Amino acid sequence: MLLLLHLFAVFLLVPLGFYVFVADPRRRAHQTFAAFIAFLAVWTVNDLIFWNFPEFREYAGIWAAASFANALVMQWALAVFAWVFPENARTPKRKAAVLFAPGIILVPAALFGWLWHDIGFRGGEFFIELTPLAYAFVAYVVFVFCFGAFVLLKKYRKFHGTQEGQQVGAILWGLIITGVLELITILILPFFGNYAFLPLSTLFVLPGVFIYAYAISNFKLFSLQTALDQFRLFPITFKVAVSIASVAVASFVLFQIPIVWWAFREGAGVDAWRRYLVFSLISALVPNLLLVLLVVRAISRPLQRITVAAIEVANGSYGTEVDLRKSNDEIGILARSFNEMSRKMAADIELLKQLNEQLVRTEKLASMGVLAAGVAHEVNNPLASISSLIQMMQAKKAIDPEISERLELISEQIKRITQVTKGMTDFARSRSSEKKFAGINNIIEASLRLASYDLSFQDLEITTDLSERIPELLINEDQMQQVFLNLLLNARDAMPEGGEIAITSAIEGTSARIEITDTGRGIDRAIRKNVFDPFFTTKPAGSGTGLGLSVCYGIITAHGGEIDVKDSPAGETSFIITIPLDPAEQSVN
Repeated sequence: MLLLLHLFAVFLLVPLGFYVFVADPRRRAHQTFAAFIAFLAVWTVNDLIFWNFPEFREYAGIWAAASFANALVMQWALAVFAWVFPENARTPKRKAAVLFAPGIILVPAALFGWLWHDIGFRGGEFFIELTPLAYAFVAYVVFVFCFGAFVLLKKYRKFHGTQEGQQVGAILWGLIITGVLELITILILPFFGNYAFLPLSTLFVLPGVFIYAYAISNFKLFSLQTALDQFRLFPITFKVAVSIASVAVASFVLFQIPIVWWAFREGAGVDAWRRYLVFSLISALVPNLLLVLLVVRAISRPLQRITVAAIEVANGSYGTEVDLRKSNDEIGILARSFNEMSRKMAADIELLKQLNEQLVRTEKLASMGVLAAGVAHEVNNPLASISSLIQMMQAKKAIDPEISERLELISEQIKRITQVTKGMTDFARSRSSEKKFAGINNIIEASLRLASYDLSFQDLEITTDLSERIPELLINEDQMQQVFLNLLLNARDAMPEGGEIAITSAIEGTSARIEITDTGRGIDRAIRKNVFDPFFTTKPAGSGTGLGLSVCYGIITAHGGEIDVKDSPAGETSFIITIPLDPAEQSVN
C-alpha cells in the first residue's frame, strides 16, 4: 500500500509541476514552483526506494543525507517564492546571501553524515540518534520556513482585498496545513521515538502543494478553459511531453512487461538475463523510432520549410510564403507571421520602387524646368529680332516674289520654334498656387466643351459616367482644366481614324478617381514608364514637344494626387488620376 502511495505521489507531482511551469515559464513564481516540485519529487523517490525495498535499508545514511538536504533546499525555494510572488519581482541577492549562508556548513554536514551518531533498523524498527548539529539544522530549516511565511504574510496585508491578496492568502493556508502535518510527522513524533508516520512525510506535503499550485494559477488549476489555453499557447511543449509519456507507457505495457515475464519465467539465470537484455534493446528501437518520427513531423520538417523560405527571401525572392498545414502551435504562428512579413516586405519594396521612380521623375522635372526656362529665354530674344527683321523686309513693296516666299517659310519656322519655346516656358513657369473648392465634374464637362470646338472631335464617340457623390475638391480650376484638355487632345491624336473616349469619375477610398480611356493605338509596355518624362513623345517629329504629360504630372502631384497610365489587351489606354478628398492631404504648390 505504501509503495502505491509513493508511486501515486511521484506520478502526480511530475505532471503538476510541468503543467504549472508551462503556464508561464518566464514568470519567476512558476520557475520556483517547478524547482520546489523537482526537489519534492526527488525526496519522494528517495522515500519510495528506502521504505519499500528492504535491501536498500542498509543505506540509511544516504537516505537521511538526501532527506535533510532536500528539506533545506525546499525551504530555500519557498523563501525565493515569497520574495518574487505575486509581483514577479527579482530575488534580493544580498538578503538571499545572508539567509542561505548557513547552508555552506549545514548542507555538507548532512551529506557527510555529521547530523547523526547512528542510524538504521533494530528488530525491524527504524531509529536515528541525532547530534546537536542536527537540532541546529532543524532549527534553521524551521526558521527559513517561518521567514518565507512572514514575507508572504506582509504581502497578504499589502494586497488585501485584491486577486493577488486572495492568492497569497491561499498559499498561507497551504503553508499552515503543510507546516502542521510535517511538524507532527518529522519533528514531534520522532522526538518521542515514534517513527510510524515518517515514511508518509512526503505525502503530507501534497495538500499544501495543490493549494500552492491552485493559487499561483489564479484559481484555475485543471479547469477546462485553462487546459485549452495551455494547449493553445504551448502546444509544442505539450505535444512533445504527451508523445514521450504516451510512447514510454505504451512501450512499457506492450513490450517490457511481456519481455520480463518471458525472460524470467523459469528463474533469473544467465540465459534469462541474456534474453531480457537482447529483446529489451530490440524492443526499445520501436518507441525511439516512433518518437523520432513524431519530432520530425511536428518540429523538424516545418522548421526546415521555414528555413528554406527565409533563405529565398534573403536572396531576393520577396513575397515567398511557407506552405504549411494550419495549426495553432508556435510553429504555425511562426509560419503565418513569416508569410505576413514576406508579403508586407514585397509590398513595401514595390512601394519603394514606385516612390523612387516618382522621386527620379520629380527631380527630372525640376532640372528640366530650370533648363527649359534658360533655353526659352535665350532662344526667344534672337527669334524676336529675326521676326522683326522679316516683317520689315516683307513690308517693302518692291520685293522679289522668290525672296518673299522664302521669308514666309522662315516666318513659319520661327512660329514653330516659338511654339516649342512657349511649351518650355509653360513647363518651367511657376504655376499659381491659388486653389478653391470646385466640382471636378464641372471642370471635366467644361474641358469637353472646349475640346468639341476642334472639328476632329466630331469623329469620336465620347461617353461620360460622372459620379454625383464626389464632393467639391480644393483645386486650381485652370490647372485641372489644362490637364483634362491635354489628355483629351492626346486621346484624339491617338485615334486619327475615329474611336471612343470614355470618361468616368468616382470615389475610391479617400480619393476622387478620374479615368480617361481611349481606343487608340495604345502605349508600348516598354516605354510606358517614360511617358511623363520631359520631352518624351511618341508623336511624329514636328507634331509634339513631349512636355504635355510632364506638365500634367506636375499639376496632379502639386495637388497631392497621382496620375498613372495603363492599357488593356484590347489596345485601350487609360489615364487614371486620383486626388485626395481631404484638403489636408493635398500638397501646396
